[in-house]
Amino acid sequence: MLVRVGVLPEDALDAASAFHVEVLPRLRAMPDAAITCVFPPAGHGHADWRRAAIQSLAREIAPHRINGIACDDEAAIAAAEAYLTTADGVTGQYLPLDGEGAGKVLHSAS
Repeated sequence: MLVRVGVLPEDALDAASAFHVEVLPRLRAMPDAAITCVFPPAGHGHADWRRAAIQSLAREIAPHRINGIACDDEAAIAAAEAYLTTADGVTGQYLPLDGEGAGKVLHSAS
């Protein structure tokens, strides 16, 4: 089940507070399903609170699963959702996504 967090404040502490007040109760009330929580892209200062929130929720709702992704690329969101829905062993992860991909694999010539 895909859950979009929506716009949060730019400041990391304010964003964490808004998430815990506005979004967390909604996530806790969700039916038993694999949840993929979609955060909008944000600066590095947001990664720790997002990761901690998703990890704590994963422990709370186990054996049901929740993962978080940060992305605004719809194709990347759909691909991540398709993978996470079927990856039974993956839970409590926060994955910032780049819809451009990793790029070419570079290797040295032998």
